[in-house]
Amino acid sequence: MPVMRIAADVGGTFTDSALFDESLGTIRLGKSLSTPQRLVQGIDDAVARAGSRFADANLFLHGTTVAINTLLERTGARTALVTTRGFRDIYEIGRINRPEAYNLFFRKHRPLIDRAQRFEIDERLLASGEVRTALSEAELERVASLVEAAKVEALAILFLHSWSNPVHEIRARDYFKRRFPGLYITASHELSQEYREFERTSTVAANAYVGPRVDRYLGEVVDHLQRERFGGSFLIVQSTGGLYDVERARRESIRMLESGPAAGVIGTRELCRSLGMANAIAFDMGGTTAKAGVILAGSELMTSSSMIGGYAEGLPVQIPMIDIQEVGTGGGSIARLGPGGSLRVGPQSAGASPGPVCYSLGGTEPTVTDANLLLGRLSESRFLGGDMALDLALARSAIKERLADPLGLSIEQAASGVIRIAAASMSNVVKRVTTERGLDARDFPMVAFGGAGPLHAVLVARELQISQVIIPNAPGHFSAYGMLVADLRRDQVKTLFMPLAALDFDRLEAVFRSMEDEALVDVCAASASVGPIERRRALDMRYVGQEHAVTVDVALSAFEHRDQAAIKQAFDAVHELRYGYCSATEQAEIVSLRSSVAGAMPKPAPRELAPASALSAGARPANAAVAVEQMSRAVYFDDASGWVDTPVFARDPLCAGQRIDGPALIEEYASTTVVFPGDRVVVDGQGNLVIDIRLDDTAEAR
Repeated sequence: MPVMRIAADVGGTFTDSALFDESLGTIRLGKSLSTPQRLVQGIDDAVARAGSRFADANLFLHGTTVAINTLLERTGARTALVTTRGFRDIYEIGRINRPEAYNLFFRKHRPLIDRAQRFEIDERLLASGEVRTALSEAELERVASLVEAAKVEALAILFLHSWSNPVHEIRARDYFKRRFPGLYITASHELSQEYREFERTSTVAANAYVGPRVDRYLGEVVDHLQRERFGGSFLIVQSTGGLYDVERARRESIRMLESGPAAGVIGTRELCRSLGMANAIAFDMGGTTAKAGVILAGSELMTSSSMIGGYAEGLPVQIPMIDIQEVGTGGGSIARLGPGGSLRVGPQSAGASPGPVCYSLGGTEPTVTDANLLLGRLSESRFLGGDMALDLALARSAIKERLADPLGLSIEQAASGVIRIAAASMSNVVKRVTTERGLDARDFPMVAFGGAGPLHAVLVARELQISQVIIPNAPGHFSAYGMLVADLRRDQVKTLFMPLAALDFDRLEAVFRSMEDEALVDVCAASASVGPIERRRALDMRYVGQEHAVTVDVALSAFEHRDQAAIKQAFDAVHELRYGYCSATEQAEIVSLRSSVAGAMPKPAPRELAPASALSAGARPANAAVAVEQMSRAVYFDDASGWVDTPVFARDPLCAGQRIDGPALIEEYASTTVVFPGDRVVVDGQGNLVIDIRLDDTAEAR
């Protein structure tokens, strides 16, 4: 039986593959344009470019944007909601948030399910889980006729307080499955056992809405794998960064919303561990979007819910996930003139089809990639290692006609403006995962990856006054690599109100054990390769009288020693970090219990690079580290300096300890690192590019 793992990350523009041969300890990489009409074809192309096939593998790991794109583009299934009588409008009323009180153009969230497809049923549970109004067969039959008349593809079930007792949801789910075997049916308790009915309604509605499309897509992949004689396990990356089996993914599709981006954060976490770093910002810029997450004290920063579509108009999804923020700014983001002649970049993207103008695939609107090519930061002939030629003349013409001439700017100024606007937009994403969480971005190095990440990392870092940027090996494939170092994982949450002063450790332990035992069964069943098991516990806590809680990671020893004081101290510390204050004397209470069970998977060993012993510090390498076709090319860094003759280095021949002073370009197969004048790059022992950024005097004096 082969011992090879294949990881595939399907993005909006490119599909990446990474192959790990466990017997040899080697990794091979492949990249191809995504194929929106049939995504599995892009996966096959990327795997073939890596020089392998599915029949050679025993494990296939997959991350995809199908779920999140379906949600954001509103292209999901026609869905019905069955809920407790009197509560069908909770989905529309929401929390009545109004982020900007005087914004006349404010629009509230728009539900995925129209009011006409929301059906009420007579049943009622109390918050304690006791039945107040029993669910009758006649009621189920009455509502079934309404669902049938609505001609829907999916059905979501949400009953009040089912987080406390799911008995009515289970009965309704089983009835509707018998009555409508062709419907995609999901019940809220299968996804969330937390309180807050609006968030739970939104979550189950979203799962039903994206479920049929995700189910069909994963079914196509399963069929393709069977035709390719793949005999191993097929696992999906969750939004937690962990892996789960494909059958559960088809039922609980909402858990894979941030599938690809989560893998990149996991890759950053493993990179931090190999380098001995506790904290880092993960910055991922691809062809369609830019994403950011945080590694804090050696672990990925998590969140219990996320507003999909933004805080102002988005819909909440209440599941554990890595705290990832994203913006529609990528290499394929389109630059257009807005009202009043303002220059705007994104969120519309040229994607893989037709792609940027310079791809010569039919694109007509200038993009970030076109601007980078025009400014000399990308090579016409060496894009994707020479596999794909870029057309500078087409890019120049598009930027001139659509941007430069209407704005009365030179072509270079217009292209430079596109890059600066994109960098400013992406810096705001990093602020949302740092500053808005009580963290100072300046205290973190930034790990930049994705095909376009190294191109823009230094600019984004300068916007945030970050002094160090790390470019990992093969940054254009880093999310696919993150899948290879991910573990099997199951996260569960259970609401359990309990005052800290009267903490019942026996009850707490019983609930945790129940969740962990259930998770352990799932983790061990997902793959035969699972290794040591790691348990982690957290508590959602708040001060008595508060509405919202914070999640507090609690060491297992605190439960073993029944250390109530340690739990309170941990809560106070998190509260102070998040809100700037805490109270050691104020009473606190527990709201929910969080459990994470992870089964370790074999991981590729960190790459060790040969030292540059024959090179003096600061010397330019003499071993073909400079690109063969040309020693340098002109690069436009900013309007003040104009065009600068810049040395171009090939990354592969670089040695550990080597230093390169900016300005410089460092090219590799799927990405180019831009080093600005005054910055310095040192190649570390694992081949990572560590860029020290020259900040202004104000930042250095901080």
